[in-house]
Amino acid sequence: MSFTHRLADRADLPDLLVVIEASIAELQKEFLDAAEIAASRAIMGLDTALIDDRTYFVVESAGRIAGCGGWSRRATLYGGDHSAGRDAALLEPGRDPAKVRAMYTHPDFARRGVGRLVLGLSEAAAAAEGFTVLELMATLSGEPLYRAAGFVPVERLVDEAGGAAVPLVRMRKPIV
Repeated sequence: MSFTHRLADRADLPDLLVVIEASIAELQKEFLDAAEIAASRAIMGLDTALIDDRTYFVVESAGRIAGCGGWSRRATLYGGDHSAGRDAALLEPGRDPAKVRAMYTHPDFARRGVGRLVLGLSEAAAAAEGFTVLELMATLSGEPLYRAAGFVPVERLVDEAGGAAVPLVRMRKPIV
């Protein structure tokens, strides 16, 4: 299966939201119960600032969006447009870690390299801007991918903003 990639634009939003919903609904079933998956929708999603900042990628295969994700030079670690507490402050390259954000794979394309492709694109772009460390907030379903890509856990926590306790893992990786 071959993939192409490009930067997302606002016209992609309807299709990206379909991928994000399918990813949240299906790929977490092995790790979370129904209430936790429902609560995940309140704390996950797409922050359109990533699209506006030109740091959000779309991965396609045969005309379909297989996945999406990106990175940020801003302080917010996770959450979508609807999430409280977003912080648009710019990070300082070389001092602050760039944030890997909003990574989602359509279930039809899971475990085929979509996530690794987005991580590679994000790492290269962040490095080009002088960042030396990446940081992300992983779901339990994403943690194995991030570990395989060299990220290490630095904090385990739960987010209860959606009404149920959703376990998350803050992870970091030096950019090499």
